[in-house]
Order: sequence, then C-alpha cells, then structure tokens
Amino acid sequence: MSLTMRYAARSDRGLIREANEDSVYAGARLLAVADGMGGMAAGEVASNIVIAALAPLDEDAPGVDLVDSLRNAIENANSQLRHAVEENPALEGMGTTLTAALFSGNRIALVHVGDSRAYVWREGVLTQITRDDTYVQMLVDEGRITADEATTHPQRSLLTRALDGREVDPDSSVREARPGDRYLLCSDGLSGVVSAETMSEALAIPEPGEAADRLIALALRGGGPDNITCIVADVVNAITSDDEPVVGGAASHDRGRSTAATDDSAAGRAALSMSGPEPPPDLPDDDEPRIQPTPPKKRKRAALIVGIVLALLAIAALGGWYYTQQQYYLGVTDSGNIAIYRGVKGSLGGLKFSKVVEESNLKLDDLPPVTRQDVEDTIWASSRSDANDQLARLRSKRLEPCDELTSNTPEPSPSPSPSPTSGESPSPSPSSTSSPGPKKEPTPNPGVNCRKSGAGARSS
Repeated sequence: MSLTMRYAARSDRGLIREANEDSVYAGARLLAVADGMGGMAAGEVASNIVIAALAPLDEDAPGVDLVDSLRNAIENANSQLRHAVEENPALEGMGTTLTAALFSGNRIALVHVGDSRAYVWREGVLTQITRDDTYVQMLVDEGRITADEATTHPQRSLLTRALDGREVDPDSSVREARPGDRYLLCSDGLSGVVSAETMSEALAIPEPGEAADRLIALALRGGGPDNITCIVADVVNAITSDDEPVVGGAASHDRGRSTAATDDSAAGRAALSMSGPEPPPDLPDDDEPRIQPTPPKKRKRAALIVGIVLALLAIAALGGWYYTQQQYYLGVTDSGNIAIYRGVKGSLGGLKFSKVVEESNLKLDDLPPVTRQDVEDTIWASSRSDANDQLARLRSKRLEPCDELTSNTPEPSPSPSPSPTSGESPSPSPSSTSSPGPKKEPTPNPGVNCRKSGAGARSS
C-alpha cells in the first residue's frame, strides 16, 4: 500500500494588518507554516528565510530519520536569521513561528516552535497535536487559568519560543500516517479566531481546497485581526500525488503574486490557488492568481528552483530593507505636523516603506507658502543628524503669530492744537496734523505672512 498527500493551502492578509507576514509551503512530502513577527517587513523576511530553508526537503530522498532532516533544515534557517540580524541591526527582534510536517511512507514527522498549530482530523474528531509555546499555555499547564480563559487573556500572543537566530530546541514527534486522516496546519490568525468545533465542521468538507477556503472565510468573518494561513492535507492511497508544490503568503508576495485576487470571497482573497485544475466557480478564470502546473517528472527540479528563488528573494529583501533603513526625509503626518521619517516614501500592497521616528510640534501651516511646498515635495536628508538640521532650519522659518503682527501696527494719533490765550480771539488754524507713527504693517494673512495664534504650541 502506497500513501501520498492531497493538499491545498491558503493565506490571507486579514482585515487589520497592512501586510502578510505569514509564509507557507505545501508539497507532496513537506507541509510548513511560518508566522513572521518583527514589523516593518522584518516578519516577512524571517518567515521567508525559514520556508526557503525547508523547501528542498520536499524532494530530498526519504531518509531514515525524518526528524533529523527537519531539525537540520531548521538549524540552517536559524543560522541565516542570526546572520541577517548581524548584517543589518535594523532587523533586530525579527523572528517567526514554524509548524512543519515531513511525510514518507506511512510516517509523518512534526516539528514545532511558537503558536502556529497542527491538528489531525480523524473520523470527524479534531485533535490538536502541537503545544503552543506561549505564556498563557504555560499558565494553563500550571493550572493558574483555564483553556477558555486563555483565549481572552491580554497576553495570549506572548511567545515563549520562536525562531529568531538564537539557539532553540523545537518540539518534535513522529506519527503513523493513516489513509483518511486529514491534517490541518495553521497560523494563530485562524486558530485564535475560529473555535475548534467550528474548524472541525469546516474540515468535513470533502475537497481540501474548499475546506481551506471555508476556514479562511470563517476567520475573516471573525474580524480577521491577523494574517490567516492554513494547509489542509489528506492522506490517501496512491502511488504519486498530482498536486504541485505551492508557495504562498509573504513568499508568494515576494515573487510578485497578489495576496488577494478579489475582496468579496475567501477563495478570491486567498494568496494561493486551489489544487484542482479549475478556478472556483464564482471567479473568472483570469481573476485567480495561479501556480502553473508542472509535469510530475519535473517536480524535483521545480521544487529546487522554488527553494533557490526563495533564498535569493530573502537575500534581496534583506539588502533592500537595509538600504531603506539608512534613508531619512522630512514629511507631514496625518495630523499636519512636520516629522522625520526613516525609510523611503511610498508603499506596496499595503506595506509602507517608512515610519515616523520623530514628530515635531511644528505645523505645516506655520511655514511660508514656498517652504510648505518644499516639505510637501519631500525634503531628503543624508543621515539622521542631517534630518535634525533640516528640521531646525524649518523652525527658523516659522511665521510670526498673527496676533503679534497686529499688535505691532498702532493707529496714528492726532496732535492737539494749541489753546488760545486769555483775551485773544481764536484765529483760524490749519486743520489738525497727525504726528508721524510707525510704518504700517501688512494686513495679517494667516498662512501667508503669519500663523494662527497658538499654532505650533502642541508638544511632540
């Protein structure tokens, strides 16, 4: 009896996050979900590096010890993460979870770090087969809170372990693969929003792709507060699998694939195409980003190319990110204040390439029109020190308050005529003359020659 996998994978940015930091790989032998963290694209880099390091396992000759193969790949990935942070300190704090399964014959090896999860659905019963590396799970294990209380605990997202370049010992196990078993690997964007009972109902859908679509839709219906990624994989009696390797989430975004084809359905929003040859019936054929089929005999070559491409993209992402972290410019915040930004202006797919490092109390409206235009056109700086100097120069050009301009413009006062002396009849005198007063200032014009009173008084 020969066993193989039929699988489908989906990844969605969710409804709150600006970018998808999850990465996913699904192949005939390897299933892996990585949930990156660190913000400002660092999480994408971390999850991408780890998935790239594991991808070649999908086509390696089956070894005697599947766990050793996974551990060696994880050690290599962790070394790359450590090297990336050493090369670019701006990536300090990046990391990723990892839940991965390697399949061979009738064995499935699992490795796990973080709070992504693996489940097995057998005869209608869903069982979690990984343990969360989280602070709340530790509290549950110690009997200090219940599992139900953990779902709403304010520190439920606090990890106790992750892949971040430091030494880590992943949990590992080997299970017997049985025909009819269905495996679910997912990030906490799914398991943290959808209950186990509801996920079990969705997993009863026969087709893996339709089940995965349903899970994504349920998480979105629950508010989609995080990136949502899942793999649904069935153990079946077959010599080979017709499904092709699938790479998605942050990894497919790096490869130029959209993370959402449409916004009105889970299938359209999924980062990955369904396993079957036809697109979902509610989408036109050209609306769904798809991975082109590859003949089975070329599977090994395709998987190796995927691994190489992912590794090169991770390196390119690191180089590009390092470049952006050396750039500074002055711009305007949503509140109208002048701020120093680090990075480059612009965004892609909801990911902004810069962030505010200092917001001043200087308003754009405090500046003369010409200077305002310079700021709106972006004032670039060669360094943080230069950015500080540029901000100081802008402060020196701040307009005077309009009330001060008004107080410096007194009205001229008439000079009194001399009083007639006693016995003298008043004689006609020339009309009263005004003593010369200060030169009249221009009429206050807020935003042109003065600023509104109190403008710029808010502290940064």
